[in-house]
Amino acid sequence: MTRVCGFDEAGRGPLAGPVVAGCVILAEGFPKDGLTDSKKLSARARERWDLVIREQAAWGIGVCGSTEIDSINILRASLVAMRLAWEDLLVRFPGHNPDSGIVDGLFVPNLPFPCVALVKGDSLEPCVSAASILAKVYRDKEMRRLSEVFPGYGFDKHKGYPTREHKAALAKLGPSPVHRLSFRW
Repeated sequence: MTRVCGFDEAGRGPLAGPVVAGCVILAEGFPKDGLTDSKKLSARARERWDLVIREQAAWGIGVCGSTEIDSINILRASLVAMRLAWEDLLVRFPGHNPDSGIVDGLFVPNLPFPCVALVKGDSLEPCVSAASILAKVYRDKEMRRLSEVFPGYGFDKHKGYPTREHKAALAKLGPSPVHRLSFRW
């Protein structure tokens, strides 16, 4: 059986918080009807899919925080997060090493198996859609947690993206320890 692993990330554009990558191998017979890019699903639908994926697929999550993003840039941090997601999958699901990978976008991480980049892969390939859902749900939960740790920024509402509310909070409070200092505000 050939194991194809899908990769996607969430959080490349925000001014704060981590970039999170998901990595998913779907089992034969996985229910794919309605599975699509996380951005095309409601929060409730993403949460439902997240549970199904965690119960019925092999998966991993990788995270790179704002300090690493500032140090190596957001593209490299996204690719590092994908490698960490693959390493996490191997720990959670021993023996499920992929034969190949499909990565949403234009670039692929350095992995010991062949990967292809596919623009709009999160809409075209179910394993990439699943990875996008895992990454988005994980990151959204983390931003809600960070909203409690750093009140006043509204991370629970805008998830760190550069909204008018977020920019106003930055002007008033200055950056928090989870803001990406290399990003323009």
